[in-house]
This record gives sequence, structure tokens and C-alpha cells, in this order.
Amino acid sequence: MPYEEVEISRDVEVVMIPQGVTTTLKAGTPAVITQSLGDSYTLQVPTFGGLYRLSGQNADAIGKAAARADGEPGADLDAPVTEELIYNQLRNVYDPEIPVNIVELGLIYDLRIEPLAAGGSRVEVKMTLTAPGCGMGEIIAHDARSRIESVPGVKEADVQVVFDPPWNQQMMSDAAKLELGML
Repeated sequence: MPYEEVEISRDVEVVMIPQGVTTTLKAGTPAVITQSLGDSYTLQVPTFGGLYRLSGQNADAIGKAAARADGEPGADLDAPVTEELIYNQLRNVYDPEIPVNIVELGLIYDLRIEPLAAGGSRVEVKMTLTAPGCGMGEIIAHDARSRIESVPGVKEADVQVVFDPPWNQQMMSDAAKLELGML
């Protein structure tokens, strides 16, 4: 995507990249959209000299349509929860510094779906990060959990960030390597 200059239209909460610290950008602040993938935007804010992640729910603050918080339109609420449905949602979660989703990056280590006695399903995911010290880990895990919970039939979701085994570039799909110019 070509970079796009925008102006923040209202005070909005953002997360500093890679620190993972929440801060507020004030209305009138100039910014540049450097990445728009999944349901979030990566903004370069020259006046603060850094990158910031803006959630899709706040996209109106940069003149974009806000992301939907619910599942797919017309989804069958009684359909069984499948790995395919969960992985499809996780393909919409991105590290704000890398233009490849967490599935193709090889960050998902384990995915389990368990039926609940009261109906619906519980989904458990173990994932990792490309770097153990990444301050965005909890933000990315929260995005994954939110995406999973948007799947009809999912009543509970647990996303744990683990570092065993350590992630390496060989875990990426060929599509991810191609996107990043590694093939």
C-alpha cells in the first residue's frame, strides 16, 4: 500500500510500537499510514518520531471506516466451530511492523477446540512472537483472542504467548517468505 498522509480528527488512543505502551494522539496531529492490514493501522507520527498502532474500531479518527466487532455477516450461529474458521480469523491479525499475518509467520504453535457443557466451544491457542522482548505481544494476543471470540459458537477463548520452541524464520510459510522477499 502506498503511504497515505492523514490528520487525526479526534483524540484517539493508540499503542506505541514496539514498546506496547498506550498513549493518546490529539486531534490535529499529522500522521502517515504505513500499513493497513487486518483490523488495524500502523501510523508514523513525525511529531513524536515513532510508530503507533491504531485499532480498527478507531479508524474513523483517520477518515477510514471502523472495523466490525462481530463475526461474519450471515454466519450460521449453530454451525460447529472448526480449525478452518479459527485460522481464517487469525489470518486477520498482524504484527504492526511486519506485513504478514500471524498464521503465515508461523506464530501459531497450537490450536485446540473443546465443546462446552453449556453449549458452544472453548478455543485455546498457544502462539509466540518473532522476538521475545516485543512489547506488542499482549496487544497481538488480545487481537487474536478478539478475532477468535468473533466466530459464532465460540463462547471462550484463551490465547497464551509462549517461547518454547523459539520462533525462527524457517517457521514462516512460503507465502510469507515471498511477501518479505526471502524467496
